[in-house]
Amino acid sequence: MYGRRILLGVSGSIASYKAAFLVRLLKKSGAEVKVIMTPDSTHFITPLTLSTLSQNEVYTAFEKVDGGLWNNHVDLGNWADIMLIAPATASSLSKMAQGLSDNLLVATYLSATCPVFFAPAMDLDMWAHRATQENCQRLISFGNHQIGPGKGELASGLSGDGRMAEPEEILEVLTRFFRHGNTFQGKSILITAGPTQEALDPVRYISNHSTGKMGYALAEKLAEAGAMVHLVSGPTGLKVHHPKIKLIPIRSAEEMYQCSMEIFPKVDIGILTAAVADYKPIHPKTTKIKSSSETMIVELEKNKDIAFELGKIKNKGQLLGGFALETDNELENARGKLARKNLDFIVLNSMQDSGATFGHDTNKISILDTTGSILEYELKSKQKVAEDILQYIQGKLGFEK
Repeated sequence: MYGRRILLGVSGSIASYKAAFLVRLLKKSGAEVKVIMTPDSTHFITPLTLSTLSQNEVYTAFEKVDGGLWNNHVDLGNWADIMLIAPATASSLSKMAQGLSDNLLVATYLSATCPVFFAPAMDLDMWAHRATQENCQRLISFGNHQIGPGKGELASGLSGDGRMAEPEEILEVLTRFFRHGNTFQGKSILITAGPTQEALDPVRYISNHSTGKMGYALAEKLAEAGAMVHLVSGPTGLKVHHPKIKLIPIRSAEEMYQCSMEIFPKVDIGILTAAVADYKPIHPKTTKIKSSSETMIVELEKNKDIAFELGKIKNKGQLLGGFALETDNELENARGKLARKNLDFIVLNSMQDSGATFGHDTNKISILDTTGSILEYELKSKQKVAEDILQYIQGKLGFEK
């Protein structure tokens, strides 16, 4: 963070008091900080407080207090390495999403040429409202970065989502952004994610418990680091947010195979997180199977092994990684897949680890590669796991961390 120029926008929320702690943390990390406040935010914390902590003038309006001069929103937007709006109220998010520049903060946001981060803060019902969610998605589609709110006690006395992220969390996000920067700029990546569904008839299918959360988290992190991501995904309830992610929805293992074989020769990296069905019905029915008997026998045939097939066509300079979910003999089975499928690395999950694998927001992984090394990680959120994998790939490709 040393020497980084952070333009902090503060909008009118009870969480505005956190701006003082945030400015202090940013300054202690070595950043230079300038602050823009909306008029409403000055009712919660004074410009003098933030000016003292930032050691810079605080901007609250287009016109300077002494008159005759104006605060140039274009210059402010161009000055920053990052613009951070924290707290970002429902009102400010709406104005930013719609381009309504009726105050200095939003006018500067519209002029900013740097990456923009925003940390929402509001009551839980306001946060859950469709209008707020659509405004956030619109801002994300612009390439802005959301630092999601936390869960806890709110000013209304209720408890739930809507608390502004803590200053320490925000500092960590910004530090991580500068560390990774755009190291994957110009790189194209194939990621497979989610389950596949193998039809028994028009109504029923064979599948598994994969949610796709790990693959989607990895896609978002790599896109944030500059990569163009082709996300081939089985059916999930998840959405992509970053504009550099191209979602290719599929249903069956065969469809995932065809898409992956078409895309992989054109990309630099392939990461196969999907839980692909190993088998499919040989004769899926064209009409609904009736429950006319006590038992039913379904004959299955093996699906193509996507990782194995991609490993066969991998070119020099391409990187290919896979995932292995094991219930026993974890390391032995993972090493076997690594060699057999010509992978460069494999991410091992164990069903024996509590809080990991399917259905959880957390995961616990080990990364094995062709050098014989094993990197083991603690249980953490899948977003954090995605960052660990990103950092591993950076090292694998020789990028600076």
